[in-house]
Amino acid sequence: MNELLTELKNAVVEGHAERATDLAERCLATGLPATMIFDEAIIAGIREAGTLWDCNRYRVPDMILSADAFNAAVAVIERHLPVRHDDTRPKLVIGVVEGDVHDLGKNILVTMLRGAGLDVLDLGVDLSASAFVGAVQRERPVILGIGAYMSSTMLAVPEILQALEEAGLRSSVKVIVGGVPTTQHFADEIGADGWARDASSAVHLVQQMLGQIK
Repeated sequence: MNELLTELKNAVVEGHAERATDLAERCLATGLPATMIFDEAIIAGIREAGTLWDCNRYRVPDMILSADAFNAAVAVIERHLPVRHDDTRPKLVIGVVEGDVHDLGKNILVTMLRGAGLDVLDLGVDLSASAFVGAVQRERPVILGIGAYMSSTMLAVPEILQALEEAGLRSSVKVIVGGVPTTQHFADEIGADGWARDASSAVHLVQQMLGQIK
């Protein structure tokens, strides 16, 4: 592999955002294709960070730094990437429920899913049931991820499922839930299609679901 690509990959793995920015710019300046930089350095780096997470060698602070470095590098090259007019990848939509502004877990998950090559739309935080319904109507995702990080806000999750049902959309999308106060029992009780205890298990769950859908 090109030395600059290796250095950029390592910067993402090790969570050095400023270095990742500089190296991404240098890669472009030397004429390396943006797609090569993205696939062989940036994506490869966040995947390696995810592997370290799976092996319990990385903790939340490590993943935050890697995610920041990943996003910094992507910001440099994204305008140079070809527009996907024929993108047939299944889409995922992810957001956090109304009244909840905790985004750490969501941000790590979104980064890891994108690192796995998936098309992910991050809706953000503090989202009403109608916001989730509108996103499903517009984007037609295969999977909708709903995050709730407080016991008081997790009660909004069944309201979102009910709103999807009333809009005639529930059967068109798989719904997974996650967040500190949620459990498998909670997910089963409200009729969600899946639950994940953390970002790593959520990635595996999504991949398993996509395999079943195919």
